[in-house]
Amino acid sequence: MSEPPGGPLADPPMWDAMVRDPAMPLEPEVARMVTDDQRQWTRTWIYPVLRPVSRVLALVIVALKRLTPVRWTAHRLMDRLCLWFLRRFVSPLAVELLIRHFVIETNLLNFIVRNTATAIDPVALRPVNLAGLGDRAVIEHDINVYQVLAALDMTRVGPLDFSDLDMPPLDPEAHRFRLLRLDIQTALCLMNLPFAACLTPDEYRRAVHSMRFDDSILAILADLTGDPVFLRWQNGDLSIRADSNTDVPHAVYRHAVVCEYAHAHLVRLAANR
Repeated sequence: MSEPPGGPLADPPMWDAMVRDPAMPLEPEVARMVTDDQRQWTRTWIYPVLRPVSRVLALVIVALKRLTPVRWTAHRLMDRLCLWFLRRFVSPLAVELLIRHFVIETNLLNFIVRNTATAIDPVALRPVNLAGLGDRAVIEHDINVYQVLAALDMTRVGPLDFSDLDMPPLDPEAHRFRLLRLDIQTALCLMNLPFAACLTPDEYRRAVHSMRFDDSILAILADLTGDPVFLRWQNGDLSIRADSNTDVPHAVYRHAVVCEYAHAHLVRLAANR
């Protein structure tokens, strides 16, 4: 029997279905944060226009820097610009999601370090506030991936250690006055430009390429835990191929969501054990 006009099927609850999707491992409150960020008007109206513009401008900036004979950097300026931008033009929700990502990726890398014979110290980058995203945190965040994978020794060292998967309280400075409250994807389109301008072309390519190791990290987590669920979120990217034409904001967003998925599943495995 068909639903009457105006019944439940007349206005399907897309956002509720996204939050309750059983194939999506996030806890409902985290999934709600992600969908609330996507429901902002800036995501609907500004992001689709800004995304191609940002991509073209970033490619032009990198190409021009490759043509200059001097390889200069401005790491401190990049940090200051990004913190100023996040404090004045990005919503507290988007800032919190960004800080979360730094902690979550550190937790994933440290899970690998703790449960293998990898001979390096655990990763220390776990910012808890907006100021923690300064002081070369973005560069350190990418370098940590390379250091762990370069030193990786997959020899198991004993029973799985699921410790230190916690998420500390985060301070996105919600009290601060903001001229605009951009969603995280729109903010990434704009933040990509000072990254391209303030890093050398090789530093920028290294940062972008670090996200191609997502499939490798998911495969490592699957091997360590014996759980093939991690492999569901692989994208088919080849870490052996360097790509010079990447939609960086889109790639960063996907990278952050995949890390959230993997971390949530690790937390679930820890609870079951």
